[in-house]
Amino acid sequence: MRLLLVLFLGFGTGCREQEAPRRQSLLDPALLQGGDAFAKVKAFVELGPKEAGAPSARVGAEWIQQELVKAGLEASIDRFEDITPRGTSTFYNVEAIIPGDPAEIILLGCHFDTKTGLTNTFVGANDSGSGVGLLIELGRVIQANKRKGPEVRLAFFDGEECVVHYGPHDGLHGSKHMAKALVENGQAPKVRAVIILDMVGHEDLTITLPKSSSPALVSLVFDAAHALGVRDQFRYFHYDIGDDHIPFLANGMPAIDLIDFQYGSAPTLNDYWHTNEDRLDKLSPASLETTGRVVLEMINRLWVGKPGNVLQ
Repeated sequence: MRLLLVLFLGFGTGCREQEAPRRQSLLDPALLQGGDAFAKVKAFVELGPKEAGAPSARVGAEWIQQELVKAGLEASIDRFEDITPRGTSTFYNVEAIIPGDPAEIILLGCHFDTKTGLTNTFVGANDSGSGVGLLIELGRVIQANKRKGPEVRLAFFDGEECVVHYGPHDGLHGSKHMAKALVENGQAPKVRAVIILDMVGHEDLTITLPKSSSPALVSLVFDAAHALGVRDQFRYFHYDIGDDHIPFLANGMPAIDLIDFQYGSAPTLNDYWHTNEDRLDKLSPASLETTGRVVLEMINRLWVGKPGNVLQ
């Protein structure tokens, strides 16, 4: 991801006083166990770097597909080519669909590639391992327990990281590819929410919701976190962050980025990001559990408020 304006001035604290209309929940957030998610993160990180355009990215994509199949999902790899500063490269998005109401789609996404041009030992435990491990576990829980509700799609994006500078042909390749496909096949209007997970495992978790997110989804995150007693770990970031939610926003789909941009050695710092300090010893099963349970509660509220949903 890229911070478009790096000056950090603070966070908002607003919550809505009234809850959205509730019906019976689809999923119990307590079904998500942080230890199970952390085990997936560890296994993925131990594969080593997964630089977009390199053979290691394909290895990462195939591993994700295999883990989704083990979790009982039908998963596929969407291989595509795109222009980069290094010429045309091959990318591999991994996708899975959990059946539901075809008129409503909730898309959960993360990126699995690691930043190129750093060191041979950079493995991206939080960026991107935490999102991958948590999303696999979310898929397993939803697949095993959801009996109704919207169609849930899982997307593991390749090529999120830029090679030189973010631009039309550098970075966000996988999410741009999927957003374009949703528009071209006429499914974009059915997308109720795109929820991106990126850097969500830091032991000192502070999810910083960027300004570049759909306001209704920001409120939804705060409501879900408040209901689960973890509201203090979710804050509003007053500046934009370029991440995989941006192509969906640009194509008219509600989207939000759950990202911890205080991934550092002290509060408000982000000095572990894109360094060899981004290791497993900085992560916590409890943080993965917190983020995952909030996502499940978001899904509950996106569905149970129908009609009169917060996004309508």
